[in-house]
Amino acid sequence: MKLSCCAYSYRNALRDGAMTLFDFLRTCREIGCAGVELTAYYFPDTERGTLNDLKRAAHREGVAISGTAVGSDFAHPDAAKRAEFLAMTRAWIEHSVVLGAPTMRVFAGGIREGQTEAEAFQNVVSALQECAEIAWNAGVTLALENHGGLTETAEGTLQILKAVNHPGLGLNLDFGNFRTDVYTQFAACAPYAVATHAKAVIHNPGASVLEPVDYARVRQIMDSVGYRGYLAIEYEEQEPAEVAVPRFAAQLLTHLA
Repeated sequence: MKLSCCAYSYRNALRDGAMTLFDFLRTCREIGCAGVELTAYYFPDTERGTLNDLKRAAHREGVAISGTAVGSDFAHPDAAKRAEFLAMTRAWIEHSVVLGAPTMRVFAGGIREGQTEAEAFQNVVSALQECAEIAWNAGVTLALENHGGLTETAEGTLQILKAVNHPGLGLNLDFGNFRTDVYTQFAACAPYAVATHAKAVIHNPGASVLEPVDYARVRQIMDSVGYRGYLAIEYEEQEPAEVAVPRFAAQLLTHLA
């Protein structure tokens, strides 16, 4: 596997203007990343010139754009809201093509009050089937993240993937988002992974002390299914990213050597 880093890891600096996406590219190269995941939230705009400049800058820094990421909610009960998320996703598939990103992270969404699980599930499946077809034809693979709601467990996540059943959809396996028996859940999901997120700890609300993710064990699981893609840092802890992310990157690199 190769190390990448999500722009989300530096969200505070990107939001307050202390860092630009161009600074982020340079930082990722300096801490030893081979790739970057460019999160949609932090783009100043999506004009073709901006996308071209970022793609060129990444090339000059020697880092691949391993993926893009959007915040979708395909489970939403409001058809008009779902249409907005679909339109945004279609637009970002096009942006991903321009950037040369092979994958694009998406979310399923959760169940809202007054909505049945079956209704939310069908909304998600229908939206992903539509978007996966568009992405596949464009040469991009959508990467559904296990991110709470309908994807809180490996079982729920895999139910969606199997129902969509399209080569344009895979899994963004986040190693911090399952809550219990996590390594069994990682192993169940690993064959479907087209991208991954590396969290420092498992956010189990029932634990008195947050458990660090065992990345030696993660490496064994991913090796067993032939995954050789990117492990993208998604840092979410309280310590400033400028200090913690380089240290976490160095730790992960010891398991990727």
